[in-house]
Amino acid sequence: MTTRIVLSVLIAALMTEVSAVAQAPISEPVAKQYVDPVNGLSLEQAIARALEQEPSLRAAHTEIDVARGMRLQASLRPNPTVSFERREEPAGTDNQTMVAVEWPLDLFRRSGRVAVADREVGVSQLAVADRERLLAAEVRMRYGDVVGAVRDLAILDELFAATRRQHELLRSRVEEGATSPLERDLLDVELRRLESDRLLLAGRTEAALFELKRVLGMRAEASLAVRDTLEDLVRRESPTSAPPSATSAALDQRADVREAAARIALADAKIERAQAEGRFDVSLFANYMRMDAGFPQRGFTPDARLERIRGVFHYVSAGAMITVPVLNRNQGEVAAARAEHAGAESAYEAARLAAGAELASARARDERARQAVSAYTGAQTLARQNLTVVGQSYELGRVTVFDVLAEQRRYLDVERAYTEALSAAYEARTAVNRALGGVR
Repeated sequence: MTTRIVLSVLIAALMTEVSAVAQAPISEPVAKQYVDPVNGLSLEQAIARALEQEPSLRAAHTEIDVARGMRLQASLRPNPTVSFERREEPAGTDNQTMVAVEWPLDLFRRSGRVAVADREVGVSQLAVADRERLLAAEVRMRYGDVVGAVRDLAILDELFAATRRQHELLRSRVEEGATSPLERDLLDVELRRLESDRLLLAGRTEAALFELKRVLGMRAEASLAVRDTLEDLVRRESPTSAPPSATSAALDQRADVREAAARIALADAKIERAQAEGRFDVSLFANYMRMDAGFPQRGFTPDARLERIRGVFHYVSAGAMITVPVLNRNQGEVAAARAEHAGAESAYEAARLAAGAELASARARDERARQAVSAYTGAQTLARQNLTVVGQSYELGRVTVFDVLAEQRRYLDVERAYTEALSAAYEARTAVNRALGGVR
């Protein structure tokens, strides 16, 4: 019985210690571990690294090599055909040996194949360029998610540290009997709430870092810290104003729009190739035959000797074979190529419309977001001053702890709203950059 009581006491003490450790707040700032102003990764470095190492982009680059290989193959002419034939007379002495060579001239087909292959190389290059454009935009977005979360986390770190200092001060006052325990308990609840929010936000920041590592081609366990802040990014990404003619030219130079235009040229080349393959073609051939033949009778030679009648004969022939397109003039392939051309033209119009709508939408968002950021000019400083004044008033006994907590939450709301405005401005500028076809 005594042993059972001792074990129960030990287990209860151990559980109390574990609970105390689990509930112990993290006093060190969390946001600092995600930011390195000196050795951290800047946005420009992140984009360059993604364009160099991201696996799906490297896989897309192989499509260019495939297209170039097919271009090389299309430029090659058909190989000649060599045949050998040997004939023997059963139970006899006659034999025949023949060698034949046939060489297709490929008069009209090679130029069509090469033209189609050239267009396919161009399409694959533009497809990769568009993939680079989208990847750069995704890197910008993921980088913005990280620095936005880091900014909110830094604000929570600051508020948590200030609240922790107030809690320590109140606890000392309660022990001295100068303050009621209620105020200490209220701050203790607020401290725990801030710690919970801080941990959740740290998880969101780490998740955003994992997504950034993915688009950078980095492993999840690799270490990564960012260099830029959200304010610096918004300040650097200044808006650009360009005339409509320049905007239209920029849209025409977008990789996906150029790819759609290149597919029209590819369809044209396929029509020409199909028509060329429906024309006549010529193949040259040449034969050599050696024939050893005789009869069972005998005859006299010029010197009056008797021998078997037998002779060796050599034959050489040459000529040309012409493919005459009477029934099959490649009508079906020509019709299919023309249908593909019509589809490519419609896809090009759709790409230009989508690019124009994307740019207009991005610019509208960009204008409003920057107006929202401007509306917060000075609001942060004023909100921080208000929080400082309320804290000082509380120390002088002019306000209650409820006023301090209310002002602290109001300040937190202002900072979070400002982060949202900054993130919206950065995302809108990223959308404008993506719509204009920017990569770097």
